[in-house]
Amino acid sequence: MPDIKHFDPDTALETAVRLFWRQGMASTGIQDVVTATGLNRSSLYATFGGKQELYRAALHRYLEQRSRPMFRRLAEDERGLPAIAEFFAGLIEARCSGEYAHWGCMVSNAHAGAENSDPEVRTVLDQHHQELRDAMHAALVTAQTQGQLTPSADPGAFADLLALLAYGVNLRSRTGADARELSRTVAAALASLGGRAAP
Repeated sequence: MPDIKHFDPDTALETAVRLFWRQGMASTGIQDVVTATGLNRSSLYATFGGKQELYRAALHRYLEQRSRPMFRRLAEDERGLPAIAEFFAGLIEARCSGEYAHWGCMVSNAHAGAENSDPEVRTVLDQHHQELRDAMHAALVTAQTQGQLTPSADPGAFADLLALLAYGVNLRSRTGADARELSRTVAAALASLGGRAAP
């Protein structure tokens, strides 16, 4: 007789995402996952494997469901600098207020944690960085074609800079940085491009 799961693995994985995201991998034990999901250890192990496998699955889910939709919207937005400004405004709002305030970004948190020693985790982190950087680059190229950048602005170099700024927002917000302070920093970075970010 096949094994019948009496729980929704998708719901359990989403609970694990939130747990790892808020607490980090090192501070989250299997018992924390058991308590949060209401499942027993044998069900978790049978479905996801051990803690490392569960964390990897959670990180993949975070990238697919939370990061990539934001990157796609930015890359496909035809407004240029206003799209980048909106991206950062939304990022700061999400990181500093609401349900996920001061959680940071699960991927940024992983960059700063011991979990990045796992080759599969590093692959996800590298994918996330490349996709973030590519989205910034696409928006900057759009801005350049619309005359929003100074002639000397290099979309490639500024895409790298803005990707790093996004990580900075994520990490600083996790430690309680003020949203207004983060917004001023972003505004200064965008002003250095020489264009106007207002729609």
